[in-house]
Amino acid sequence: MGVHGLTTFVEGNRHFLQDVKFRDSRLVIDGCSLYFRLYFNHGLDQQHGGDYDAFASLLIHFLSALESCNIQPYVVLDGGMDPSNKKFDTLRQRLQSKIKEADNISHGRNGSVLPILTRDVFIQVLIQRGVPLIQCPAEADWEIACLAREWKCPVLTNDSDFYIFDLPGGYLPFRFFQWTNLNGRASQHYISARCYTTAGLCRLFGGMNPELLPLCAVLTGNDYSMPKDTETLLSLLDAKVLGRGGKGRSPPSRIEGLLLWLSSFKTVAEALEEVSSIMGDEGGRGMRGQKVGLASELWAGMQEYHIKPPSSLAHWFSGGKALLGGQTSGLAQLEQLPQCLLTAALQGRLPPLALDALVMRRVLLIPQVENSKLASSHCSSRAMRQALYGILLRRSQDSVAQGRVGAQAHVAPIYVEEYDRLDLNVKKNQVEALPLRQHVDLDTLGQALVAVRLGALLEVLGVKHSALAPIPLHLQLAVAVTGFWFREATPTPSQLEVQALVLGLVYGEHTVIFMCSSKNLYLLSNIAVPQPGERRGVDIGMAHSFSQWQACLWTALCLNQLLLLPLPEPHLSWLFSGTLLHGLVRYLKGGRAAESLLSGGCLSGQLYSSLLDAVRNCSSKATRSSSESGRRGRGRGRGRRGRRGGGRGAQGGERDAKEINNRFALLMSEEESDDDDD
Repeated sequence: MGVHGLTTFVEGNRHFLQDVKFRDSRLVIDGCSLYFRLYFNHGLDQQHGGDYDAFASLLIHFLSALESCNIQPYVVLDGGMDPSNKKFDTLRQRLQSKIKEADNISHGRNGSVLPILTRDVFIQVLIQRGVPLIQCPAEADWEIACLAREWKCPVLTNDSDFYIFDLPGGYLPFRFFQWTNLNGRASQHYISARCYTTAGLCRLFGGMNPELLPLCAVLTGNDYSMPKDTETLLSLLDAKVLGRGGKGRSPPSRIEGLLLWLSSFKTVAEALEEVSSIMGDEGGRGMRGQKVGLASELWAGMQEYHIKPPSSLAHWFSGGKALLGGQTSGLAQLEQLPQCLLTAALQGRLPPLALDALVMRRVLLIPQVENSKLASSHCSSRAMRQALYGILLRRSQDSVAQGRVGAQAHVAPIYVEEYDRLDLNVKKNQVEALPLRQHVDLDTLGQALVAVRLGALLEVLGVKHSALAPIPLHLQLAVAVTGFWFREATPTPSQLEVQALVLGLVYGEHTVIFMCSSKNLYLLSNIAVPQPGERRGVDIGMAHSFSQWQACLWTALCLNQLLLLPLPEPHLSWLFSGTLLHGLVRYLKGGRAAESLLSGGCLSGQLYSSLLDAVRNCSSKATRSSSESGRRGRGRGRGRRGRRGGGRGAQGGERDAKEINNRFALLMSEEESDDDDD
């Protein structure tokens, strides 16, 4: 949600906030607010697709600071979209804004776009560190407030709605939460913060009834649509309230004016009756079933801030099952999920992409920094999403139709609305949910053998299990995705981009081995970080190619989670560092061999060779399966491409490097031949 103008008003008036030395307490954390603030407040990379290793390190530092102060965090995440559709227009407008900001960043202008895998890295680090968390089925604000009220502890967030919720433990705005500078002696560390309570605000407005604050929020306007007559009412109130300023006093802001006006009423009923009177609505009495007109709409909006204990999240965090109560009730599709998937969703192991497709049949695809003149990076992974939608949505309709008239029955197509980028605008696409050849029944997924679930995943990725067999198990998903990306990306990725990605995997896997020589340490410092006086723009073609790889991995992670992890998740913060990968491609373009960065030990060289060979095997068109049907349905033609690696990374003279590069040159030639036949 978010109340327009309220953060500026409260944080601009120092006396609304109380200094606290925060320690020895539970802390309910708005997870989405936390990962946004951590990433953007610390200048982490956006131009090159993100540096997830730096983000993970920062998050661990934050959690360690809480631990040093004996603060126990409980993280609550938003899930899918609000099923009521009240917020969809706002979400679509934000998507449009982020598309333009991503384009600004690609041209070296200002903008802020969160790299696509940030949320996944965030959840993975929390799980690894044993931090309690829950992903709500939809928006989490109300559930966060209910939990904090029951526990009488504060909330850490950056959301102005928490200036409205009546919380006995208060609200700690992230802006004033000084976690990077711990105070006090070692055994008594604390974090300097500022705490807000509605009681404190109301006291400064003559003891105003805190139950009136939600009316201020609805009148001012939050992220939901305002009642149609609200602007007329506000204009009348502005004239009335501004006249109270007194001689010599500057007129109050609209927020302050509304609070002054509301402070003259003892109850909500009186305020709503006054609204009816001002608007000439004689019959409006302002309470429950007796309200009519604007007063009734305002009352309904106020219920977004009415907390009804007990909290279902408190039961979850105490070791029980979370109840889909409160504002998450009524999501029938989620309630019908098998228990294993419902639990996975609540644990954050089934992302919003799947929840939105299941509940809303509508998804919003995350914008990335890419070439806006080309098709969206998400086009490369469309076949994967079609299979994902098929598993989620086709089960009941298919089984009923086939049960009536046999296996040859015609089943009506099912579509999901995808909102994606077309040039610099939001475009709605109808994407068909496609069944797999190897049928997977969502309702009995928990009983399916791992081999069956793995077969379904590899079918979608178009990869044979034998191609992955030589690779460490925890890297198999990343390698399979890289092969899928190589086949599906447009333009076809260059050989140097493939080499850089594989070098990145090796770097993440064997950091100590890879960095053990001073030579490699020096080379990497030059590759990843611009030197003094050096100006580096964004190679938009390279950024677009790596954005397609991230889009493929993002969707594959969701599909793997939906299938209950037939392949272990890779350590995401080790897989991709955008600044490093862009630097590696520049390094290789200089005619230097990839192997020159692997002299730290034979193990890293062997891993590089085996990973590159496996990517080549996974990239072969002979292994494609379900992805072909998805591609054919997209109508994406491919012409001849000029971006071909010419073996430049093999000029160091190493025989193995030449052999590996020759394999890719052969694969590239096969691509050209196939394209000519299209």
